[in-house]
Amino acid sequence: MADTDVTVPSSAPDASASSVQEPFVEPVRPTNPARYALGMFAGSLMSPMVSTYVAFFYVDRLGMSAIAFGVVMAIYGVLDAIGNPIYGYLSDRTRTKWGRRRPWILIGAPLWAVVFIALFCASGALQGAALIAYFAAFIVLTQSFDSLVTANYEALLPEIFTSERKRSIANSLRQGFQLVAMGVSVALVPLIASAIGYALTATALGVVAAIVLVFVALGAHEDPRHYGDAAPKPSLASSLRSLARNRNFWIIAVANACYASVITLLMAGVAFFVKYVLGDVKGGSATYILATVLVMSMVFLIGWTYAVRRFGALAVWRVALVVLTFSFVPMFFAHTLVAAIASGAGIALGYSGVIATTDLLIARLIDGDSARTGVRREGIFTSAFAFTKRSSVVVKALAFVAMTGLFGYVSGDDPGRHAADAARFLMIVLPCVLCAVAAVFAWFVRFSREELVAADTDA
Repeated sequence: MADTDVTVPSSAPDASASSVQEPFVEPVRPTNPARYALGMFAGSLMSPMVSTYVAFFYVDRLGMSAIAFGVVMAIYGVLDAIGNPIYGYLSDRTRTKWGRRRPWILIGAPLWAVVFIALFCASGALQGAALIAYFAAFIVLTQSFDSLVTANYEALLPEIFTSERKRSIANSLRQGFQLVAMGVSVALVPLIASAIGYALTATALGVVAAIVLVFVALGAHEDPRHYGDAAPKPSLASSLRSLARNRNFWIIAVANACYASVITLLMAGVAFFVKYVLGDVKGGSATYILATVLVMSMVFLIGWTYAVRRFGALAVWRVALVVLTFSFVPMFFAHTLVAAIASGAGIALGYSGVIATTDLLIARLIDGDSARTGVRREGIFTSAFAFTKRSSVVVKALAFVAMTGLFGYVSGDDPGRHAADAARFLMIVLPCVLCAVAAVFAWFVRFSREELVAADTDA
C-alpha cells in the first residue's frame, strides 16, 4: 500500500529505487512459541480460580448473600465495559523501546498477583457490609488487572505469529498450557485448599503466575515497525468506528460472549453441583469431574488442531459449538460421580474444539482490519473481545440472583429446599441455552476474500 504512494523517476537505477522504497529494516527476532504460550499457563493459574471458586468462597463459605454477590458482579461488569476498550486503545498507542505490549505485562502482572491473593484472604470475621465492601474492592481490582494484562498478552499473538499456520501451532500450545494450569487452579484447588486454605493456595498460584508472565514478556519480540516513532497511532474514534462497522466482529462477539458465559457458569456451578446434586459436602468430587474435563480436553485438542489445518478455523468452530451444546444433556441426568465424570468427557470434546479456534478467528479479523486501514489495532480488538467475555460476569450475577428468585437458594447457611435444582440450573440448563445461541450465531459469520488472504500470508 505504501509502495503506491512513492513516486520514483524512471531513469533511476533499480538499486536506488529499491533503497528509496524499501529501506532496510532489521529482521524481527523470532519469538519462541512455547515460551509465549506459557503466558496462558500463568494467567490460567489465577483467572479460573476466580471464576470457579470466588462465588463459592464468598457465598457458601463466608455467608455473603447470593443477591449481594450478584449486585457487586453486575456493577463490576459495567466498570469493565468502560475499562476494556481503554486498555486496548492505550496499548495500541504505546510507543517505547520495549514495545507496545511488554511494558503493560511487566508492570501489570505483579500487581494482578497481589490483588488476586488479597481477594482470597478475606477473613471469616468480616460480616455484612464489611464483607461486601472487601469483596467489591478486590474483585474489581483483580478483574481489572486481569483484563489489562490479558488484553496485551492476547494482542501479541497476531503480531508475532503472522500466518494462520503459525498461529494455530502457537494457539494449540497456549491452550495445552492453559489446560495444564486449570488442572491446578480448578481441579486441584478443592484438595489443596482443604489442606492449606484458600489464602495460601492463592498465594502460591499468584507468585508463580507473576514470575512466569514476566519471563514470557521478556522473551516476546515485537515488530519495531509497529511501535517505532513512525508507526501510526490509531485514534480512539477511528478504532471504535472500525469495530462498529465490522459485521463479523459483532457476530463473533455475541457468540463469544455466550460461550464465555457457558464456561463461567460451568466452573462456578460445579462446586454447587457436587454438594447439592451428588451429595458431596466436602466437594472432593469436583476435582474428579474437572480433572476429567481438562485431561480429555488435552487429548481432544490434538484432533481439533489437525481439523483446523485441514478444514479451517471457522468450520471447526461451528461444529465444536454444536457438540458442546448437546454435551450438557447427559450431565443433567447425572446423579452419581461416575455418570458426572462420563458426561464431563463429552463436555471436554466440545470445549476443546472451541478453544482451538476462537483466537484464530479474532486474529483473522485483525488482519482484515489492518489490510483495509494500514493500521495495526490488535489491542482494541483483543480488549473488545475481552469485554465480551467479561460480560459473562453480568450473566453470572443474574444467574445467582435467579437462584434465589426461582429456587429459594440464599446462601450456604440458607440453601432452601430446591438447592439441587438451583445447582443444575446454574451449571447445566443456562449454559446449554447460551451455547445453543452461540452455535446459531456462528453460522452467520462470513469472511471476505481480503480477510482470507491476509490470514494466510506472512506479514
